[in-house]
Amino acid sequence: MKKASIIMIAGPLMLLGLYVFPLWTIMLGAPQYPDPLGMNIHINGIRGVNEFDIQNIDGLNHYIGMKTLPKPEEMWEFSTFPIVIGIMIGLGVLIGVLGYLKKVNYKWFLGWFIVMSILGVLGMYDFNAWMVDYGTNLDPNAIMKLANPDGTPMTYKPPLFGHTKMLNFDVTSLPSTGGWMMFTGMMLTVVAYVIGWKNHKAVARKPREVQTS
Repeated sequence: MKKASIIMIAGPLMLLGLYVFPLWTIMLGAPQYPDPLGMNIHINGIRGVNEFDIQNIDGLNHYIGMKTLPKPEEMWEFSTFPIVIGIMIGLGVLIGVLGYLKKVNYKWFLGWFIVMSILGVLGMYDFNAWMVDYGTNLDPNAIMKLANPDGTPMTYKPPLFGHTKMLNFDVTSLPSTGGWMMFTGMMLTVVAYVIGWKNHKAVARKPREVQTS
């Protein structure tokens, strides 16, 4: 159980990377931009991959009626997410320590993973809902008003995951360093659960082996 508990402690600590590295990155490439424009989505705000990327993206968006990228104080998520992540890190480490001291069993490791997974799904849903609003709620007085072949107004929602083509831009949306660190940390808690479960089975098997010998 000690090995499983140490891994359980290490897993949530990997989430500390979210305070340093971006969770997600969206890149926009086009012939007129040899160096693609990019924005890093952090848990506490949006920052450009390069110095003037946010300014350039907002300038492009202005022509097609999209809103400017939100500042941290304009979205409640950027003040709430760091707190939620901090609570989950502290809770996960506490569970690992209590497991090491044999105060809780391995099932708590899986419980933490389930709660974190639910929070992750809710976070992705919220992120996608923001991108839908960002790409479809356009200014009717925009300089450029483009339409699809069927006559409906063109929308500019970036993909939640993967690649799409918007006008002459190739848009790619993928997890970044912080996102991969979070994924790795969560998988470590699953490993801790499996090791704890196997240890529990081994301990439970020993009395039966003694009785039959």
